[in-house]
Amino acid sequence: GFPWDFPPNQKKTIYKTVCLSFLLVITVTVLQRGMAPSQFMQGQQQKELPPPEPLKTQKRDNSFSITSTFWKSKKEKAPVKEEESVTAKQAKSWDVTTTNCSANQNFSKVDWFKGLEPNFQQFLLYRHCRYFPMLINHPEKCSGDVYLLIVVKSIITQHDRREAIRRTWGQEKEVEGKRIRTLFLLGTASKEEERANYQKLLDYENHIYGDILQWDFLDSFFNLTLKEVHFLKWLNIYCDNVRFIFKGDDDVFVSPSNILEFLEDKKEGEDLFVGDVLYKAKPIRKKENKYYIPSALYNKSNYPPYAGGGGFIMDGPLAKRLHKTSETLELYPIDDVFLGMCLEVLKVSPVGHEGFKTFGIVKNKNSKMNKEPCFFRSMLVVHKLLPPELLQMWDLVHSNLTCSRKLNVL
Repeated sequence: GFPWDFPPNQKKTIYKTVCLSFLLVITVTVLQRGMAPSQFMQGQQQKELPPPEPLKTQKRDNSFSITSTFWKSKKEKAPVKEEESVTAKQAKSWDVTTTNCSANQNFSKVDWFKGLEPNFQQFLLYRHCRYFPMLINHPEKCSGDVYLLIVVKSIITQHDRREAIRRTWGQEKEVEGKRIRTLFLLGTASKEEERANYQKLLDYENHIYGDILQWDFLDSFFNLTLKEVHFLKWLNIYCDNVRFIFKGDDDVFVSPSNILEFLEDKKEGEDLFVGDVLYKAKPIRKKENKYYIPSALYNKSNYPPYAGGGGFIMDGPLAKRLHKTSETLELYPIDDVFLGMCLEVLKVSPVGHEGFKTFGIVKNKNSKMNKEPCFFRSMLVVHKLLPPELLQMWDLVHSNLTCSRKLNVL
């Protein structure tokens, strides 16, 4: 026979040796590459794929696909762009680290308290609990000079609204040297069964965008005032060079270019506070109304002038004075009225402006005016648009619109 015709026993030994060598090569390769064996066979395919784009250049829609490192690096924080000295950082940081808050039992002895609805009882029992720890912070948002800080009240479950805002009026940019920065203000999920999952998703969202401020209190209607005072305290700590603040809801249409145009002639020290202002508004006494207030909580016949919370603009230095004033007043369940109370103490009058339509363009919700892009083009803020409507209106307003005339609201 041929020289390579080995006896059967020898053949078996050679096959075994070859197989073992092959397995050894695979094992070493897998260990070197640090991948799971199941990934090894896909290795060749992966090599041929183009490398993913860096995150900055990716469209926001697909950036979720490439941040798989997030789950491994839970504690990794977004880099602070401008390093401050350690002592300066310690002097300027959120100083509330524990939630030590028990009910104020004095109320339980009072007769009028017993007659209140449970949600108002709850509010009064814990009204003295003013500040809570921070869960997510981004002090670097205020590094350097910021001309306009866009601040949006949001809740943990409504990530679609935040996403639509980032793609439209919340885009961070620089216009003629004026820096615009955006932040979303959140508490925690109000339903306990949702909390863990939504928190994971929010951490992931924050890992991608780095634009979330979150505090450890429940997101509820009455806690909107907590959100207001937490933001003012945060601003007072971290933001020394913010010229103007736009603060609004996550279901409004905003025109940053119209806001910038409106702010052009504003001078320092003007105490600017402008929006859709309500004068001599009366507290609502009908129990079925969302804004119902029992007279035990507020017994005057009118509220001070206040701007609708859907969207308003204030001066940066005024916001710092509002923070100090807010600490002298008891919290009130309606956040925009509470700010009006603070302004009254400061003797600052909020200014009404036609370009803020926080109650819709016209009262009739079904009116075609509320869907007319030519109106939106000349407004500063319009309520209310949900994500699909916002994205559509934004595209329409920024397309080649032919309008018979631009409304002179600026």
